[in-house]
Amino acid sequence: MRTALTELTGVARPVVQTGMGWVAGPRLVGAVAEAGGLGILASATMTPEELRRAVREVRSRTVRPFGVNLRADAADARERVRIIVDEGVRVASFALAPSRELIAELKDAGVVVIPSVGARRHAEKVAAWGADAVIVQGAEGGGHTGEVATTVLLPQVVDAVSIPVIAAGGFRDGRGLVAALALGAAGIAMGTRFLLTSDSTVPDAVKARYLAATVADVTVTTAVDGLPHRMLRTELVRSLEGRGRAGTLIRAVRRAAAYRRLSGLSWASMVRDGRAMRHGRELTWSQVLLAANAPMLLRASMVEGRTDLGVMASGQIAGVIEDLPSCAELLERIMAEAAETVRGLPVSPGQV
Repeated sequence: MRTALTELTGVARPVVQTGMGWVAGPRLVGAVAEAGGLGILASATMTPEELRRAVREVRSRTVRPFGVNLRADAADARERVRIIVDEGVRVASFALAPSRELIAELKDAGVVVIPSVGARRHAEKVAAWGADAVIVQGAEGGGHTGEVATTVLLPQVVDAVSIPVIAAGGFRDGRGLVAALALGAAGIAMGTRFLLTSDSTVPDAVKARYLAATVADVTVTTAVDGLPHRMLRTELVRSLEGRGRAGTLIRAVRRAAAYRRLSGLSWASMVRDGRAMRHGRELTWSQVLLAANAPMLLRASMVEGRTDLGVMASGQIAGVIEDLPSCAELLERIMAEAAETVRGLPVSPGQV
C-alpha cells in the first residue's frame, strides 16, 4: 500500500510504531522495520551514548528505515540530533513540538521530521515551521492525552495542513487503517498494539495485565503528574487518587529519590524537568516531582514487571486486544484486513 507516508519515509506499509519509553527498544523497532512498518526508537530514557548503541543495534537487525523519538526540551537535544544524523537515522519524531531551528537542522541533514500533536493549532504551527508530516493523537491514545476523539480531531488537522497526517489513538487493525485513510490520513500510528506483541520486551506479567483489561479499566487521571494521563487503573493510580496532599508528597519524594539514584540527575535537574512538563498548568510540588520521575514509574512496570508500583500507560484499545502476535504477523494481518474491508464496503467506487 502506497501513501504519502510510505513515500516520505521509504517504508512499505503505512503503519507507525510510536516511541514508548522503556518499551520501544531495538528489538521491537527492528521487528517493526523488518515487517515493513516505521519503528520509532524511544530515546528519552537513554543517555546519548546508550542512544548511539541502540541505533546501531537496530541497524544490526534491519537495513530498513526507522526513526528516533526525541525530547525537544531536553538540555542535550542537539547532541542527540547529531547522533541520529551521524548514524543515518531516517526519521526524527517528537512528543513536544521542536523549534523552527531544530526542524531546519534536521531537514538540512536529510532527516524526516514528524512531530506528534494533540490539537489543530499545534499541527498548523509545526507545519509552518517546516515539519514533513505530523502524528495526530486523539483522546483514545495512551499517555498524556487531550479531550477530542480521533474521529473529530483527525479531519480538522487534515483540512488545516498540507503535509501528511498520521492518525493515532484507538487503532489496532485493518479496519482502523481504512477508516483513517478515509478521513484523510496517510497512515496510522499505534503504541499499545505494538506493546502487546511477542517482539515487545515488556514482562509477560505486565502484558497479561493489559490483556485482562476491559475498556472500563482504562482511565484518564491527573493524579500522577497533574496532566490528563490515560493508563490502566492500577494499585498505584488508586493510591494516588485516594491520598491527600501530604501522603502524595511523601510518596513522590521517595520515588524521586529512587529515580535520582538510577539516573544520576541532581534534585535541581529533576525539579526543572518536572516544571518543564507543566504545560502552563499549576501543579503541586508532589505533582512536579512525580512528573520529573515519571520515567521511574514507567520503568517499574515496563522493565521490572511491578504492576503494583508502576504506571501502565495505555490507549483505550487495550480493552479489546486479546493476543500477542509477532510484529510481522500483526502487520500482515492489518494489511489483509484492510484489503478485505475495502472489498466488503457496501458501496463500490462505481456506485458513488
